[in-house]
Amino acid sequence: MYRFSNTVIGFLNLFTLLASIPIIGGGLWIARSSTTCESFLQTPLLVVGFVVLIVSLAGFIGACFHVAWALWVYLVVMLFLIATLMGLTIFGFVVTSQGGGVAVPGRVYKEYRLQDYSPWLRDRINDPDYWRTIRSCIVGSRTCAKLAYWTPLDYTEKDMSPIQSGCCKPPTSCNYYMPTMLPQDPDCYRWNNAPTLLCYGCDSCKAGVLEDVRRDWHKLSVLNIVMLVLLIGIYSIGCCAFRNTRRAETDYPYGENRMSKIRPRWDYYWWRWWHDMKERLY
Repeated sequence: MYRFSNTVIGFLNLFTLLASIPIIGGGLWIARSSTTCESFLQTPLLVVGFVVLIVSLAGFIGACFHVAWALWVYLVVMLFLIATLMGLTIFGFVVTSQGGGVAVPGRVYKEYRLQDYSPWLRDRINDPDYWRTIRSCIVGSRTCAKLAYWTPLDYTEKDMSPIQSGCCKPPTSCNYYMPTMLPQDPDCYRWNNAPTLLCYGCDSCKAGVLEDVRRDWHKLSVLNIVMLVLLIGIYSIGCCAFRNTRRAETDYPYGENRMSKIRPRWDYYWWRWWHDMKERLY
């Protein structure tokens, strides 16, 4: 008998099957793009798209056509996805628990310090190859070009994004107008007025990037929690659909004896015939 749980799993997996097509298409489009920062999303998009496609196809076939092995594969992969997503969510909360901006007196924006972030993020951002790619992305996005027309008053009244605060200007504490014997922030010496240099080599710029990553990961963690609840619900319905499919294959509910009668051995009929003949003769 076709059951409600099979219908629900079928429709859910048909929806996710169709949703995986634009995900894969977006990954393929990014693969052909020449923009450096967009290529970072290429592999995750393709992996997520193909996994969703395969899992949804297995779940759809298993639920709609009562294919028990397809539903079994679907449930195993779903369990792996739930465990992976749960681990990623916990990891994201751990590595982004540190950080945040420091208020600047008389300014709306905040400034960011690299040492305030977790060691894992610092090691990642300090990798030369990784930072070279991120720097190319920032320069190509022309984020700092928006600040070229700001007046001194704008710097006191307007807010900045973490990347603008760290990459597009020197630290506010820097003193370039009066000679001083006091030590200054090392980023003060890394600053350059050239549009292609600015403070792209500063630790404050790396901290601004990490702050953006931190904020994005917090948003992603909230989405991950919602997805976890949804996946656990779908997994529970999938277990019901798997049980219904097993029942549909045997036409017997679980716990019922499937052997209603036992087929006699080959010599039973010969013995029965011989016994009947003796009764007739005697």
